[in-house]
Amino acid sequence: MDIGFIGAGKVGFSMGKYLTERGVRVTGYYSRSLQSSQEAARFTDTRQYPDMRSLVRDSDAIFLTVSDGAIPTVWEELRALPIQGKIVIHCSGLLSSAVFSEIGHSRAFGYSIHPLLAVNDRYTSWEKLADAFFTIEGDEKYLDELKRMFEGFGNTVGVIAAGDKVRYHAAAAMASNLYVGLASLSEKLLEGCGFSPELAHTALAPLIAGNAANIAAVGCAQALTGPIERNDAETVAAHLEGLSGEAEEVYRILSKQVIGVAREKHPDRDYTKMEGELEK
Repeated sequence: MDIGFIGAGKVGFSMGKYLTERGVRVTGYYSRSLQSSQEAARFTDTRQYPDMRSLVRDSDAIFLTVSDGAIPTVWEELRALPIQGKIVIHCSGLLSSAVFSEIGHSRAFGYSIHPLLAVNDRYTSWEKLADAFFTIEGDEKYLDELKRMFEGFGNTVGVIAAGDKVRYHAAAAMASNLYVGLASLSEKLLEGCGFSPELAHTALAPLIAGNAANIAAVGCAQALTGPIERNDAETVAAHLEGLSGEAEEVYRILSKQVIGVAREKHPDRDYTKMEGELEK
């Protein structure tokens, strides 16, 4: 299978490099930014295409590694070309293959393939893709073949329904982006205790890293520690007394979720009093 890329940003660089390093034939890149497509082609030792038509001609599958908002526009351009029998893929976590409207009329096959990974650097993130979980959905025609390809790289791959993509992406955002917000809130609370921003970050970094490592290693229930896990309602009440505004609201909402995890770990414990403190 020869694979071409439309779009030469961080995801395009990373996916192209990941595929070429595993022996997949990547034809090259087309981008509205000539410089970006040239850099991506050099980075992956492939070709820079001057137009979309020639890339489509040389490729069996086309990855649309552009922003979510640009996918419908690029698709409208792509569907005007001879794409009969081609595989068309985007890498959005939010959108499904349904964004390729009326693809059946073009006799092409649409998919979304998303690595559950924060791709933040065009030159180094490809190395982390080896550990990423991939989700895939789309036409039945090549679904198993594409799934097996990534499984052959050593990745775990999950098939997802198109209608579940939004909730899937929300879950990813909570674990990634909103986790950053929670860490930031924790640092601000320490700054309110007289810590400098640098010292607050230094103080929390080992706790954050250790907790994330434990969750990844043994799961949420076994990684859980702290006053809710111990059923220490008095400590939780003291925390709530010392907080206000958004910090208090976030503490209450997440603590209710944590009670569910604590019950999973300790089904014999009665957390009724704890729930009462959180509802006050």
